[in-house]
Amino acid sequence: MQSFDLDKTDVSKIKSALSSGNDEHLKAVLGEYHASEIAILFESITKEDRQRIINLLPVEIASEVISEMHEEAHPEELLLQLHPEKRTEIVEELDYDDATDIISQLEEHEQKEILGDLSEDDASEIRNLLRYDEDTAGGLMNTEFIRINLNLTKKDAIEEIIRQSEEIEEFYTIFVVDDHNIFRGIVSLKDIIKSKGNVHITELVKTEVAWVYPDMDQEEVARLISQYNITSIPVVDHEMHLLGRVTFDDVIDVLEDENTEDILKISGVSEDEELSGNWIDAVKSRLPWLIINLATAFLASAVVRYFEPTLEKIAVLSAYMTIIAGMGGNAATQALAVTVRRISLYDLTDSQAYRTVLKEFTVGLINGAATGLIVLVFALYFDSNPLLGVVIFLAMTGNLVIAGITGAGIPLILKRVGIDPAIASSIIITTFTDVFGFFLLLGLASKLLL
Repeated sequence: MQSFDLDKTDVSKIKSALSSGNDEHLKAVLGEYHASEIAILFESITKEDRQRIINLLPVEIASEVISEMHEEAHPEELLLQLHPEKRTEIVEELDYDDATDIISQLEEHEQKEILGDLSEDDASEIRNLLRYDEDTAGGLMNTEFIRINLNLTKKDAIEEIIRQSEEIEEFYTIFVVDDHNIFRGIVSLKDIIKSKGNVHITELVKTEVAWVYPDMDQEEVARLISQYNITSIPVVDHEMHLLGRVTFDDVIDVLEDENTEDILKISGVSEDEELSGNWIDAVKSRLPWLIINLATAFLASAVVRYFEPTLEKIAVLSAYMTIIAGMGGNAATQALAVTVRRISLYDLTDSQAYRTVLKEFTVGLINGAATGLIVLVFALYFDSNPLLGVVIFLAMTGNLVIAGITGAGIPLILKRVGIDPAIASSIIITTFTDVFGFFLLLGLASKLLL
């Protein structure tokens, strides 16, 4: 199987099998597809068909399908629809972190209902993970991992790894602890196998490794895994007791969610709007931001009204107003996107923040002069007015400088005062570039052309 993307033919094939009413035929068709493909299919079929498919699939596949379902497809609702016995089998098959993510979306009484049907060990592990916020290391971590004592010999360590691996689907790193479950480092299976027969783990353990506390933000966890190029990172409490691990596959989901969130915020869309939501949800999410944007647009309109006498005498200025404002908005958005990304990836120092603003000032000055020169030539050719060309050149250059400074400076200021820079930056910088763009163009025209 080359990829896990469903095309229209695949969807039609499965839907045809669903409508046939023949469960054996449907099972045979579903057997041709990966669990992640079936999860994608669930976005385009009814709740009843989802339930029917899950009931037909083996527990191992059904649990994987539910874990692969996007949050917006509400796997927790599907879980509730299932017969308690089938539901319990699926939850017990899930990794603890996946089970916790799904169950956490339910009401408290629904959580109790599901946990009450589980074994005491499984229920206890999930209850423990439910204590952590979902956007922290604790909310991401899995408590199933390979852990060995640093005092074990090679032979005993291998036997312990084999014993523990029977309960764990896959593992990337072996964590080393002492007699009190204090985290001491990691060791690779390769190093254990290649070592001499009488070696102790304490001689192989790598102590200089990254680790995180359970309350660390998930973005910082993702950054550390990316920075150190590791497959998993241990989670420890403040006494260094080993609690669990966060793996790279969980981090991939985090990066996707965070990038989507930032894109939506920069576009003036609430993070609460589901990508697959209906038009009512979209209106509720976007209308408040549009109203705020409308209020700021009145500021730009006020500038234009102030210079109305100038526009009456030099009507051609209205044609250049849209160019000045549009170019300023685009330049500011470019600076904003780069700066917000830098903020999300790095904790910028004061000097780095200063250099970021200085860089965007320089870029704005050069780009403003270059584009302003083009418009100046245009004005000379079509309007035969050199002074008008100079006014437009100065306004374009000045507005792109302002765009660069605000596009970089506003998100840095918002970050400094504790406001998410992706939320309000776009509205603020649009106001700046519109207001100053019109003010520069019309103000210079009033002084130089009248």
